[in-house]
Amino acid sequence: MIDLCRFGELGKQGVLALLSESTNVERPGYTPSEQTVAQSLDRYFAGCDQRIIVATFASNVSRLQQIMDLAAKHGRKVAVCGRSMENISELALELGYLHDDHHVMIDIGELKRYPRSKICIVSTGSQGETMSALYRMAYGSHKFVEVSNGDRILIAASAIPGNEKSVSSMIDELYKLGAEVIYDRNAAIHVSGHACQEELKLMLGLCKPKYFIPIHGEHRMLRKHADLARQMGVSPKNIMITEIGRPVEIGERGARLGNTVPSGKVFVDGLGIGDVGTAVLRDRRHLADDGLIVVVVTIDSTSGVVIAGPDIVSRGFIYVKEAEDLMEQLRTQCQIALDRCLDDGVHDWNGIKGAIKGELSDYLFKKTKRSPMILPIIMEI
Repeated sequence: MIDLCRFGELGKQGVLALLSESTNVERPGYTPSEQTVAQSLDRYFAGCDQRIIVATFASNVSRLQQIMDLAAKHGRKVAVCGRSMENISELALELGYLHDDHHVMIDIGELKRYPRSKICIVSTGSQGETMSALYRMAYGSHKFVEVSNGDRILIAASAIPGNEKSVSSMIDELYKLGAEVIYDRNAAIHVSGHACQEELKLMLGLCKPKYFIPIHGEHRMLRKHADLARQMGVSPKNIMITEIGRPVEIGERGARLGNTVPSGKVFVDGLGIGDVGTAVLRDRRHLADDGLIVVVVTIDSTSGVVIAGPDIVSRGFIYVKEAEDLMEQLRTQCQIALDRCLDDGVHDWNGIKGAIKGELSDYLFKKTKRSPMILPIIMEI
């Protein structure tokens, strides 16, 4: 149990600021106890003569202990699957947070030594993460586990906002393999780890903070949490809703939102960290979306006459052997642009490159409604 008395003592001493997470602020009442999950899981273990796979958060050590206890009760062995799950379970056993009193834990590589009806696999991937263990099982790329007809899969987690699509796709794939997937909220195999309205109000009432900063959640949740704080007596001028990169500055004269600071995702590219600018990222997206056209032209440095080319190379745009007519038309358009430069007395490389890009871009968009990156290469001899 949480030590509510201690929070009350701190509230009497004076709490300057309370930062409280807002994920379940839209839900009335209280969050059920984790203990209620064990009763529901027990029903799905009882009488099941197939392999059971339970997907849950790797950090939920108490859930893993519940599953181990149920496995011992129903005569099953437990194998954990997924790097984070393996690391956390190993450390939890070492530190005494997990207890394998009935020796049910086995290595994932030992699965074939036991009947399927005597196996329970605890896996990562409850959020449909692409590289997670359950996702790889669903798409047939896992090294040790191949989902087959009759497997009972319990997804003991609710989808985090934004993950619904990937979770739904993964569940569809598991059904295609013949598995029985239990994921509905009514199955009661998961309770939230976030506080509901009454618990949030309790913390506000006990702590009596001077300043309140709602955190962790969509913006609408932060707003609703701020409304809850106003209902609990926090002054509206002392409630601050901020965002990533916007600091809250608290001093003797009060509190305010500070100026924005650098924040957010850091792009790691090879040995470089954060050194890839927006221009490079924009070019990479352009290449990924539309491909690349390279135009190579050799020009006489004295007269400006084309000696060789234009030669055109396509990468990620079209397959050249299947589009000879289009490639020939592109050479013609490129030659038109070069002739125009010669007639207008344009000899600098930038001017010629600009003319080629402009001519080909317009032509390609009219013909294909696509805009590949065009890279002219001019050589002088």
